[in-house]
Amino acid sequence: MKVYWTDQALGHLRAIHDYVAQTSPEYARRTVDRLTRRSEQIGAFPHAGRVVPEFDIDPVREVLEGSYRIIDAIRSDRVDVLAVIHGARKVLLDE
Repeated sequence: MKVYWTDQALGHLRAIHDYVAQTSPEYARRTVDRLTRRSEQIGAFPHAGRVVPEFDIDPVREVLEGSYRIIDAIRSDRVDVLAVIHGARKVLLDE
């Protein structure tokens, strides 16, 4: 299944990169690479992630990658990545 990154999720990815790059540009690059590679697995196995507990709606799921939660919505023809947030943060999809 095709995976699309929303503008919001891409913004989260950029913010993660920029924050981590303040200390280590190389680690920031590797972190973003891991997160984007994980989205390929989401496309191959869209129902493998768990339902996001804050929403408890079946099509809104998440997978964990390191300290981050990748939150997606399963559509009939694609998967939309909605957000990438640190596991310690609350889920706010309208930031």
